[in-house]
Amino acid sequence: MTGLSEQLTPILDHVPAALLVIFRIGGLMIFGPLLSSSIIPPRVKLYLAVLLGLAVYPAVSARVVIDVSPVLDLWSLAPLVFTELLFGAAIGFMATLPLVSVQIGGLIMGQQMGLGFARFFNPAAQVDENVIGQLLFLMTMAGFILIGGLESLFVAVLNSFEHVPPPALGGFGADLGMLSLMVGLLTAAFELALRVAAPLLALIFLQTIAMGFIAKTVPQVNILSLGFPVRILAGLTIIALGLVVLDEIVLEHVDDVMNLISTWVESLRHTV
Repeated sequence: MTGLSEQLTPILDHVPAALLVIFRIGGLMIFGPLLSSSIIPPRVKLYLAVLLGLAVYPAVSARVVIDVSPVLDLWSLAPLVFTELLFGAAIGFMATLPLVSVQIGGLIMGQQMGLGFARFFNPAAQVDENVIGQLLFLMTMAGFILIGGLESLFVAVLNSFEHVPPPALGGFGADLGMLSLMVGLLTAAFELALRVAAPLLALIFLQTIAMGFIAKTVPQVNILSLGFPVRILAGLTIIALGLVVLDEIVLEHVDDVMNLISTWVESLRHTV
């Protein structure tokens, strides 16, 4: 029995450090694009985080010294685990902002097209959505995967270990650089939502003015029965014509956000 414990001692010495790596990667499962979807069972997310953490731990430990000698028990390890989880969740939250902004733009477009009542429950996001918002969200998600967004997300998390090793993360605070990045990404997300919805909003505005002139000049025409089909048809037409431009704008924004996250991670310096 003593011999077995002696053989397991070198492995058990790596358990606290491996747990910190696993929980930082597991933070992506909270807000990360696609990874945070409730369609994926929690057990699958847990297994994925553990497998990825164990897979990258040898490379991380070879490049970074993860000193967990002050950690004596699980209670001492709990605060470090919590901060690692929050750090990974923050990176996932920043990466998912472009997708949410496109979804908000689609929601605005659907409301202006008169599809506000055509709502359904989306089990992936646990919210009620309209058809346009869900369509644009799924298209953006597909583009995010095609341009290698998930790979860039994992690379950003892995690079963070070199600049902010797990034990030092407890002394790492949210500095002005991180706060300004968060505020800038939120501002850019709202701007992207308005850019997505702006062409349709302009068209609906012109269509409303035209319907008003028709109502004044030809009062025999039932504007209510004529206006809604025309508005939906015009909205679908402008969406179909603008898909190419919309795809280029959204994917360019997604790529810029991932580059900003990578640049911020590379600029991190821990202070203990």
